[in-house]
Amino acid sequence: MKIKKHIMTPLQSNCYVVWDEASRKALVIDPAFGIKRIQDTIADKNLTLMAIIQTHSHWDHRSGTLSLQKKTGAPLYRHPLEPRTGAAFSDKKADGSKVIDLSDGDDVRLGALVFQVIHTPGHSPGSICLFGEDVLFSGDLLFKGGVGRTDLKGGSIEELVRSLNHRTAHLPDDIDVLPGHGPATTLGQERRNNPFLRIPGKMF
Repeated sequence: MKIKKHIMTPLQSNCYVVWDEASRKALVIDPAFGIKRIQDTIADKNLTLMAIIQTHSHWDHRSGTLSLQKKTGAPLYRHPLEPRTGAAFSDKKADGSKVIDLSDGDDVRLGALVFQVIHTPGHSPGSICLFGEDVLFSGDLLFKGGVGRTDLKGGSIEELVRSLNHRTAHLPDDIDVLPGHGPATTLGQERRNNPFLRIPGKMF
């Protein structure tokens, strides 16, 4: 597996281009403004874009989706509980014409690579993480030393803490975490240092 991170403006969100080296099949996670850099990576690496994944539909993680769909024809995958309206969310028109629901436990296959969908509400109702190949793409659930905000429509600190402590509890400490903002970390580092991570069952 190969991964190329692009930091997208204006809110410094992380977009990831992920691909299987053998098949050259790729997916893009959370494309925001500035898709030319994403397109350049796809072209330079001779990749075929198979899917666009939204960890959630806040505008700083999805604003490049429609343009990327028009350029590549790739379908969009996201959780059906994610709102389609509101200032921070995309409307139906911005989703494009190929929108496919992702549910908890679904597998996303990319050549020989397999990623599991983990529904992790809290930052938003339909927030997901994508786990596979010893990597957790955490969206805005978990950052290095912190978590995503919960004061926007549909957010809940109680749900977010439950997601952190229960939905990812089965993953080992050495898993690399690639978040929606900021630098990479590991689950072990966050379990030791992140104040929002607690022993499962002890909070909320």
